[in-house]
Amino acid sequence: MASDLSKIRNIGIIAHIDAGKTTVTERMLFASGAKHRAGEVDRGTTTTDDDAEEAERGITIYSACVRFPWKVTGASQIPFKQVDVNLIDTPGHVDFTAEVERSLRVLDGAVIVFSAREGVEAQSETVWRQADKYHVPRLAFINKLDREGAHFDTLVEEIRDRLAARPVPLQIPMGLGPAHVTNPFRGIIDLVRMKALTFPEGKEGNRIVESAIPAEFADEAALWREQLLESLYNYSNELMELALAEEPIPEPLIHKVIRDATVHQQIQPVLCGSALHGIGVQPLLDAVAAYLPNPLEMPPVEGVDPTGKGPAHKGHGKSKKHKDESGADLPKIRRKPDPKEPFCGLVFKILPYKTGDLAWVRVYSGTLEGNSRVLNPGKDKKENVAQLWRIHASKKEEQLDSAQAGDIVGVIGLRDSVTGDTLCDTREPILLESIDFPETVISMAIEPESTADKKKLSETLDMLRKQDPTFTASENEETGQTLISGMGELHLEVIQHRLQRDFKLNVKVHQPRVSYRETVARAAEVDGECHRLINGVMHTGKVRLRVEPMPSAQEVVVGNSLSHGLPHDYLTVVLEELENAGQGGGVLGFPLMRVKVTLLSGQVHETESSEIAFRTAANLGFDAGLRAAGTVLLEPIMRLEISTPDEHVGDLIGDLQQRRAIIHDQQSRGHLTVIHAEAPLAELFGYSSAMRSLSQGRASASMEPSTYAPAPDEVLKRFL
Repeated sequence: MASDLSKIRNIGIIAHIDAGKTTVTERMLFASGAKHRAGEVDRGTTTTDDDAEEAERGITIYSACVRFPWKVTGASQIPFKQVDVNLIDTPGHVDFTAEVERSLRVLDGAVIVFSAREGVEAQSETVWRQADKYHVPRLAFINKLDREGAHFDTLVEEIRDRLAARPVPLQIPMGLGPAHVTNPFRGIIDLVRMKALTFPEGKEGNRIVESAIPAEFADEAALWREQLLESLYNYSNELMELALAEEPIPEPLIHKVIRDATVHQQIQPVLCGSALHGIGVQPLLDAVAAYLPNPLEMPPVEGVDPTGKGPAHKGHGKSKKHKDESGADLPKIRRKPDPKEPFCGLVFKILPYKTGDLAWVRVYSGTLEGNSRVLNPGKDKKENVAQLWRIHASKKEEQLDSAQAGDIVGVIGLRDSVTGDTLCDTREPILLESIDFPETVISMAIEPESTADKKKLSETLDMLRKQDPTFTASENEETGQTLISGMGELHLEVIQHRLQRDFKLNVKVHQPRVSYRETVARAAEVDGECHRLINGVMHTGKVRLRVEPMPSAQEVVVGNSLSHGLPHDYLTVVLEELENAGQGGGVLGFPLMRVKVTLLSGQVHETESSEIAFRTAANLGFDAGLRAAGTVLLEPIMRLEISTPDEHVGDLIGDLQQRRAIIHDQQSRGHLTVIHAEAPLAELFGYSSAMRSLSQGRASASMEPSTYAPAPDEVLKRFL
């Protein structure tokens, strides 16, 4: 494989569920010669969906990484004939969106797949926003043009309008729909080279037939070609001058302008085809090589110096704001994608292995050697890199001696590092920005069928929690129940199946519990007072607090409006105790959010005051403040997008209204109607089954967390 960084492409395939991501990946592997036969999702024979659960359900659950060489077909005008592609195939279901998040965090480019039939769907918008968040250049691939109801030009407009994007089609389809329609989809027209491309099916994975554009498509192709050039005028004066002079525009110049604009995220080239039938996959790979950046073209990775101006301190890196112990910003550092720079990399996934966990690491700078020591600056611990492996799907393929900047490898030997942790040279520490994941929205109680399995269950849940940052397991101190929490019903169902199938644990699960939150209804001022005799010593302290709603706060915010009146030591323990109390839950025991607690005043006794007294006073005042301010129960609200044939719209809306849903709008997309709504998560358990029943299995839906909103009184009364 290449050691020249200019010949490496680190890309992800991302999309809404069922848009065809895994099929695109399979066809890329087949076209490159990495596979002798393309696998099929329906038969569970794909390379990247190698988990039993994925094969059974026919969906991607876990991101998988494959590496393969691509011999450029010659159409891309790049100065070399082969690139090496590190490709990560990601899930499309919203329950597993964290897999997309952590993949995009470490990738240089992405291919976003759209279904020509369904168009821009809910998860399409989510993954597009994620790519925006991490500034990932991308290509769009319009797939399934051979399906009934497929559309191309309206989908390009949807991408432009719904995603606030700048799509620039480089290809258009010849025909649309399956073979039995009047003008079926049978190939594509390359607008840069103005050639018609067809893809006869056969044993060869990269067979393309080039020909002149058929007369029936000539006018349409000329129109789209003109639109392509007009789209590029804004990014090249040279191209504009040639156009104004009505001189021929050289093909290499067009490629150069497209590449520069794509790398700088000014445009998103649009390609098209049908991955299932191998149409358009080779030109898509050529576009990956020609237009997406290599590691050298990415800006230097930026982090902070965890040592500040002195020796390293424990705990640096746990703070997302990268502050030192005094609260000051830590100095920033940049590392270029150069093998000669000091090593730094990011752990973005953990997989279990009998020989030790396999950590997926993106190397940003320097060289990572096998059998070496590195620093985890976020935890201030040194780690052993016992082995380096080339990853194929989710398995180890080939052991490596070293990995250079721009590479993605598996590391065995790490003990304390988890997803989002930085690894770096022990002598040149740097701490990179970690990965933020959404909070869990659904929980269920789980227990082993026998007491003998209790310890094994606890150890297994700890391991799963390390691998999956959106999965949590905790014990409810009041009930003694073990609660597992995740991003949705499917997420927790997959976890349950893993426990039973992979770890041979027979477990019982109970009705999922909604992750409610609490806030306060109004502002209230209260006193917290301690006057207690402890071990023969009187402890006295008094504070006055204001507890009030703060809609913008995701957690409890502690403020201090006290200018004098408390010694520094007492002030510190009061604020610390209020912080701790805010993390302990509200009146009903649910986590608090949207609450501000302000210390207004404090009274010190001449002889009886102590830190214990003021800790107690702060706690009592906090509890009294919550009761005086009134409890508001907040329930998680989910954003829904339901696609259904028109004849089932009324039934589905009626069902949603019974679930306390708010219908925002309905949009017509060809023969389908798309309903956008928001509904409480508590009302959506079992919704997928109900929706399929109401629509005779023809509707599909996706949901994602939206916000928290006050629950009705009848819900609140259940917990009082």
